[in-house]
Amino acid sequence: MCLSGVKKYLTAAMIMLFVSFTLRFSVSAAHKVLLQQGIAEEVLRFHVLANSDSREDQEMKLLVRDQAVAWMEETVALAEQETGRELNRKEVAALMEEQLPALEEKANRILQDQGAAYQAKASLEECYFPKRTYGTCTFPSGWYQALRLCLGEARGKNWWCVLYPKLCFTDSLHAVMPEEELEKLKEVLTAEEYESLFESPEEWKISFRWF
Repeated sequence: MCLSGVKKYLTAAMIMLFVSFTLRFSVSAAHKVLLQQGIAEEVLRFHVLANSDSREDQEMKLLVRDQAVAWMEETVALAEQETGRELNRKEVAALMEEQLPALEEKANRILQDQGAAYQAKASLEECYFPKRTYGTCTFPSGWYQALRLCLGEARGKNWWCVLYPKLCFTDSLHAVMPEEELEKLKEVLTAEEYESLFESPEEWKISFRWF
């Protein structure tokens, strides 16, 4: 084979490899997006943003968090007692949206009692979250519906949990996922979506491999 023929062969081979890598990247990326969207449709997140990263504001965030989580659990439990059944994600989201003024009032009462010079703002919205590990689950980055509680300027380190299914725990040092609630999560997700939550964070990265 002449030199020009070898060059043409190598050029064609490089183009084929580039196309293969590009296709694999596109397919893998699209699959990850679909998995994340499927998970997002079945969970409701709770997000607390501290006023700042000062020790006082971070402690205030945890104090508000603890009482807010307890209040939300009680509110959902009362609603379920009235209906005689467990609420689904959409119903919990609707209930929380209805109770935004009450949540805001409760958080502001805590802040006032503690002498904070700022107030809280509660909202239910679509938020972008980076990839985060919560207990034994790693949730992929993407857009999720979330109940947000912003304290003051909301510029400090935040805290989040999964409000539906009931995976909120406030003891981050001994984060144990409730088996009963994990079963509920398993019921609302596809097998692949559920299993992906227990992959190591590195497995969510898109990797190149030879065909």
